[in-house]
Amino acid sequence: MEAVQPNTSSTAQSASSDGLNENSSAPLGNQQFVTFAIGKEEYAVDIMQVREIQAWTEVTALPKQPNYMRGVLNLRGIIVPIFDLRCRFSQGVTDATNIHVVVIVAVADHIIGILVDRVSDILAVDRGEILPVPDVEDQGDGEHIIGLVTAEDRMVALLDMGSLFKSEIIQDSLDDIEDTSEQTN
Repeated sequence: MEAVQPNTSSTAQSASSDGLNENSSAPLGNQQFVTFAIGKEEYAVDIMQVREIQAWTEVTALPKQPNYMRGVLNLRGIIVPIFDLRCRFSQGVTDATNIHVVVIVAVADHIIGILVDRVSDILAVDRGEILPVPDVEDQGDGEHIIGLVTAEDRMVALLDMGSLFKSEIIQDSLDDIEDTSEQTN
């Protein structure tokens, strides 16, 4: 498992927004996000959703899955579906190597893994520093972004994992895992 070390020098620029979910369990004011990259683009998820980060290892592919579902991984006895975030954002399939990482996150009542290029750091952000997502007619995957943060000289998009990987997507994958294991028994 790769450890993520906080980078306290990363601070966001001041701006106003109400972009975060009010049901968040984070204390009012400061919130921490784990940042990671897909190519040159940086994204982040609430640190409270992250369970662990590990180096890429081969997964077991399952039939009849969306192209962004890479397969499943046995994580200490728990079968975890692994999703390719680059592919989920319609940027092609990641040619995964040992330098790629899988971020294990909790989404609703499920544990999933997302394949990313690299983990950057931990970003501490005051809620008031989160910028709203510009309102555009055809947002595409932008609907899964709950806010934007400027950190030093870079822009980081804050992802809504619940929206990006809706329960039915995860549940369909888990049902297929169960069906496959029943057929082999």
